[in-house]
Amino acid sequence: MATLPAGALMQRAAAGLARRCALLLADRGGVYGARVLLLVGSGDNGGDALFAGAHLARRGAAVTALLLTPGRAHAEGLTALRAAGGRVADRPPAVVDLVLDGIVGIGGTGGLRETAEQLAASLTGQRGRDGTPATVVAVDVPSGAAVDTGHVPLTDAGRPRAVRADVTVAFGALKPALVVGPAAELAGEVELVDIGLTPWLRGTPALQVIEQADVADWWPALGASSEKYSRGVVGVATGSATYPGAAVLSVAGALAGPTGLVRYAGSAKGEVLHQHPSVIATGRVADAGRVQAWVCGSGLGTGEDSAAELRAVLAAPVPVVLDADALTLLVGGKLADRLRGRDAPIVVTPHDREYARLCGEMPGEDRVAAALRLAAWMNAVVLLKGDRTVIGTPDGRAYVNPTGTPVLATGGTGDVLAGLLGSLLAAGLAPERAAGAAAYLHGLAGREAARGGPVTAPDVAAALRPVLTRLG
Repeated sequence: MATLPAGALMQRAAAGLARRCALLLADRGGVYGARVLLLVGSGDNGGDALFAGAHLARRGAAVTALLLTPGRAHAEGLTALRAAGGRVADRPPAVVDLVLDGIVGIGGTGGLRETAEQLAASLTGQRGRDGTPATVVAVDVPSGAAVDTGHVPLTDAGRPRAVRADVTVAFGALKPALVVGPAAELAGEVELVDIGLTPWLRGTPALQVIEQADVADWWPALGASSEKYSRGVVGVATGSATYPGAAVLSVAGALAGPTGLVRYAGSAKGEVLHQHPSVIATGRVADAGRVQAWVCGSGLGTGEDSAAELRAVLAAPVPVVLDADALTLLVGGKLADRLRGRDAPIVVTPHDREYARLCGEMPGEDRVAAALRLAAWMNAVVLLKGDRTVIGTPDGRAYVNPTGTPVLATGGTGDVLAGLLGSLLAAGLAPERAAGAAAYLHGLAGREAARGGPVTAPDVAAALRPVLTRLG
């Protein structure tokens, strides 16, 4: 800001915001004559909304500003709005095509206050000229969301104390609330407007968002000399007589990955071979032969025989994925001590309840910090499963997967994820890249499977192939 004329950054932000609003209004009959409502707080976000409203008013929109703190609204923005023909009112107009949320921005904490929350809740009742619900656009972040964590407080009635936006226009850089936690859902579609901050963003990012280009770049390439062993061999120690399906699903996930061979070790070998005849199956880890990575835990059980298999997996000098029952076996026993002294990489894949068993408490409001704490304690890469899966590394890096979907919250889908992750490790990917790629593709497979109706784990496993085909 010291290198620019006063107000230059706000003008850039407002221009980008107005442009996106104009594009949205074009789909609702055009900017001219559109009814636009500005929800204006006392900070710079309110100023962004006022200046953007002035842009729209000059193009013929009927712009009304509702000032939540009238004596503290951005003075220059308010002057610009009035000069452009906008007006200030003490209640929303009857007809609204577009609402611009400029209540609070990145400095807001603790959720919206009662009056602002009630106003945000009432937005669902606003209708435009065509009778359809008003489009809600958030300025930088949805007001009320905790910007650094994505946490959204709830009212006593269970409503989010935050604005639910259709579109969020972010300035300069994405904020964590736009990609993690409940706030990510409230943000809707996110557009990033470049206001010239990039040369000044010299710090380490709080989060890295996994993109398709990353996954394609990380994926192992095949060459003329490739053969099944050079592509990597993954071992799968999952399932049991009680849960043979876990073995079948985790092997299906491994077969979808880039490795050339899958070795299965466990008591569900009959079911595995029936479903997947290309697999080499044995009854014990000790008899499986050489592998470049192990997957262990899904449906394994928690008895002494299961613990012995887990010990055998951890004794192998190769990367391992620990899922489900393997995580339960680590709790309160000596097996956990084997992790911190282990040289080869470890990836653990807890959901929230498994995280609580490992740590004694739920992840809480800050899922990124929770994943990083567990990663440091276990000296492992942590894939903390959820709608926006977070990946934390022992050295403090964090990644978030944007493709998650609630349809994956069904039995067995985590088994598929674990198998795919193990295949990526066996193919030579670094643990954080393997975890990121597996989460990204698993999310896409869930979305693909959902096109056909209710989703089951076999649907997700089958959907991995068309997803990978599109990835190229």
